[in-house]
Amino acid sequence: MSTVRDWAAPNPVTENRSGLIGKPVDRYEGRLKVTGAAPYAFEVETPAPPLYGHIVSSTLAKGRITAIDTSAAAAAPGVVLAWSHLNVPAQAARGTRLNPRSQRASNPALESDRIEHYGQSVAFILADTPENARAAGGLVRIAYAAEDADLDFLSSLDSAIPAPGEEDARVGDFEAGYAASQVTVDGTWFSPLQNHAQMEPCATTAWWEGEKVVVHTSIQMVKGGQHALAETLGIPSDRVRLFTRYIGGGFGGKGQSYDDLTLAALAARESGRPVRVAYTRQQMFQATIHRPAVQMRVRLGADRSGRLNAMALEAVTHCARNAPFVEHAASFARNLYAAPHRLTGHRLVLLDIPHAGAMRAPGEAPGMLSLECAMDELAEKLGLDPIELRIRNEPEVDPDNAKPFSVRQLVRCMQEGAQQFGWSRRHPTPGAVRDGRWYVGMGMATAIRGNFLLPAKAGLRLTGDGVATLTQGMTDIGTGTYTILAQITGETLGLPLDQVRVELGDSEMPPAPGSGGQFGAATAGSAAFETGMVMRRRLAELATGDPRSPLYGEDPTLMDFANGNIVLGNRSDSLAALASRAGPEGVYVEGGISPAADARDWSQHTYGAQFAEVGVDSVTGEVRLRRMFGVFAAGRILNAKLAKSQITGGMIWGVGAALTEANVVDPRDGSFLHQDLGGYLAPVHADIVNLDAVLLDEADDKANPMGIKGVGELGICGAGAAIANAVYNACGVRLRDYPLTPDKVLAALEAKGL
Repeated sequence: MSTVRDWAAPNPVTENRSGLIGKPVDRYEGRLKVTGAAPYAFEVETPAPPLYGHIVSSTLAKGRITAIDTSAAAAAPGVVLAWSHLNVPAQAARGTRLNPRSQRASNPALESDRIEHYGQSVAFILADTPENARAAGGLVRIAYAAEDADLDFLSSLDSAIPAPGEEDARVGDFEAGYAASQVTVDGTWFSPLQNHAQMEPCATTAWWEGEKVVVHTSIQMVKGGQHALAETLGIPSDRVRLFTRYIGGGFGGKGQSYDDLTLAALAARESGRPVRVAYTRQQMFQATIHRPAVQMRVRLGADRSGRLNAMALEAVTHCARNAPFVEHAASFARNLYAAPHRLTGHRLVLLDIPHAGAMRAPGEAPGMLSLECAMDELAEKLGLDPIELRIRNEPEVDPDNAKPFSVRQLVRCMQEGAQQFGWSRRHPTPGAVRDGRWYVGMGMATAIRGNFLLPAKAGLRLTGDGVATLTQGMTDIGTGTYTILAQITGETLGLPLDQVRVELGDSEMPPAPGSGGQFGAATAGSAAFETGMVMRRRLAELATGDPRSPLYGEDPTLMDFANGNIVLGNRSDSLAALASRAGPEGVYVEGGISPAADARDWSQHTYGAQFAEVGVDSVTGEVRLRRMFGVFAAGRILNAKLAKSQITGGMIWGVGAALTEANVVDPRDGSFLHQDLGGYLAPVHADIVNLDAVLLDEADDKANPMGIKGVGELGICGAGAAIANAVYNACGVRLRDYPLTPDKVLAALEAKGL
């Protein structure tokens, strides 16, 4: 595995002789998906007719089950078994790790009579059809003893505790620096609870082959799911084979396993039949994780020239009482702007609601809704253009740790974005531009998201038909992993894409960390590249050591690869012939990647600038997006089409965060008020018009061998703040309570006498 940095040297990907890198190649698996031929977890073919499971959920927030009767359900048509905590098969205690190297601990289902949140699994029905299973679930009779539950985040702020294992991050003396500042901003912003709302619900199909369980499940991390199930069942991990080949969206919400995985495996073992289990749409809102609500206080102090002297962002967020999770909404601020006196930190409020967890761009997505609006307020107080204020506070080194930046093109993103968006036409006076009954305004914000490289491996086989097959225990959650790995492999070996195969999502393949954290492309792609380089060396040695090859006796280090051949001067040998001569299995190699020894010596991030124009209806308070544009710098772009799709998709998420998305906890029982896509208002096509993005040319040789970074989460960062700033420019109303719904905007307009 590569651990020593030699990444600056030219390589097949950076030279890009075949032109596959950066090319807007269509999705590798696109035809399978649009024709319905790609089997998702609930649809895979089973070795025998399957049974169907239905999970029964709790209807109170906190307490215990005093009585549960599944007899009527067990006697219902088609029912094979009915479980509660009284008769569910034995599982390892929660948190157990028989193997200390397991990535996840035991996660038992129906473990006790305790109820920790609304929507918790309390019974399980297995039947011959989904309809019979669900109908029988309605026959389960449960009596509860309710207990007082803490459900309201904002009324519980006084009970906030320090984030476990964390201390406030301080540089200089914030309090003194803020007090000495000539111009200040002090505001508090609120971002509500949000849900992932993936198209595909969490689902599992499972069956047993002797003592080994085979599970097809919808999860972002292959090894995490495999290890969690093995620990729960109390068996070695090599007795769990987990597949997750096609995933209908994850966004962090499938970064962990849920009860569908555990119960499907248990029921398949108990019944001796394959079992399918899927959450309903309503259960997805309650039984899986969500982005927690966050309250953020921002204080900025500057001199009259606009130089920041003091900056603070303090975030309070909630989590489930027994599952601490910190939404690091303040952390990004440590790396964004220069200021000698700084304070950032996080607090937690423990509530009796479903578990909070990571959701696309955890931390930055809500955090930038505060800081980037506060910077806009400061610019107005100083009489500066918002872009000029940010440029004046551009750091020379990372403000948090004084490390040099690997590559930082934030200023260029802002300047080029301003030029292409037409920022110069923005009227600095709020409410100055009207279009009939609409107020019209522009806003902008910056974007930042960390860059990561994790250890990963891959396998590569070249067969006698000239086809190279890359295998990796990686996932594609809809982002295009299959496609970019095919491009990297093809470019590395000099093969056309129709001679490259990619197989993912199998726990028996060489391991990769999975999709999440914007590290997927860089990590999986770097492992694929390194494995391709191992294959190049192996093939060169085979060719130059084989008397049957035209390249026999030559120096293997001088070989090149192009058009399906290994080449030296005017002589060549086909890769297909080499693989055929190697044996019936062809040639197989493995390779991998690890962060370089000096990786921590550099500050590595991706950057962007978001621009928005909105209209605000003076009669109804409705905010309509009129156009949106972003410029981003995120390393070498592997596929122009996929990267732009990811970036613009993130921008649309920002529209939702700013204008529509929120969920509310019902104070009576701890349920979420919105439990379907009719009540939870994610943006739809009609909401999004004239949206575009540009990705700057960039290659970060400190990041990985190909100079690539991730783009999956960058697009959401700062997007909502740009819209909020545009709303203020349009009508002079600053709202700090997201989303900016018509009722809030209209009330603010009326309060201003507009």
